[in-house]
Amino acid sequence: MSADLDFKQLRRRLATYGFESNDDYEFALRVLFECKPAGVRCLNIVGDSGRRKSALAHALGNALGFPYVLYHDFSHKSEPNADSVIIDPESGTAERIEAPVCAFDRTLTEACAYSEAERVIVILDQIQASDFQAQVRLYQFAQSRQWPSKTGVVAANANTLLMVLISEEPLYHSLQKLCFKVWADRGTTLLEFEPKDFGFGDDARELFAALAALFRQLEQSPTPSEFQRVIDDVTRRVRSAEQLRICLYGWMENIDRDTLHAPALGPAIDQVITTLLAWLGVESIEL
Repeated sequence: MSADLDFKQLRRRLATYGFESNDDYEFALRVLFECKPAGVRCLNIVGDSGRRKSALAHALGNALGFPYVLYHDFSHKSEPNADSVIIDPESGTAERIEAPVCAFDRTLTEACAYSEAERVIVILDQIQASDFQAQVRLYQFAQSRQWPSKTGVVAANANTLLMVLISEEPLYHSLQKLCFKVWADRGTTLLEFEPKDFGFGDDARELFAALAALFRQLEQSPTPSEFQRVIDDVTRRVRSAEQLRICLYGWMENIDRDTLHAPALGPAIDQVITTLLAWLGVESIEL
């Protein structure tokens, strides 16, 4: 499958489809796709609680050009299907009609069917909400590529099917052993932003350096799109420490408000404002 996939500029393409991170998943995905699986290729996306893991899975399918992206959420409970019995009013004979296939079975059956001719990613989300038997079935499927359901047994094509597993709790041990695991947090990489990349000259370098020092103290780094919004506000609207805090809290997804207002961060915040006013040519007057 890896020969058909384009991993170049993966971080940018993931952002296009709604998942932005400072970490680059290119190498991790190469490892996953270049390793030939014994059964179904499985990816376990882990990370902090929330829907960021789901966002990565969906963005991954689109960024890599999978024709089919199938999704099942175990937390969306539905009433269990039951067989129906119809009685003929004239003869009194009873006919049993089997209940329709449940959503979980239908999703896996469709994934196997599509995989015969096309690349398919099937995302199974919130697995912790399923019963243990569902994970046992997934383990057996990952090993054998055979999915039994009411409609019969279907087989998955190991070369075209990717199964993505997402859970807020650890997976069943045997199932986990069959998975390649990636972390889907926003990333800890502190990016170095250059003035020229945002339309500024070298005269803005001290301002960018002051912002970089602030991000290091915060132990947070904005993503490129977040920094674009921050630098637009900083150069056009921000003129005080409080305004800078409002801007950073407003645009940066995981920033902690208490840390942003902590006294220890004050000097770094003030340095950004002092450098900004000097860059703008505005005289700073201390009262």
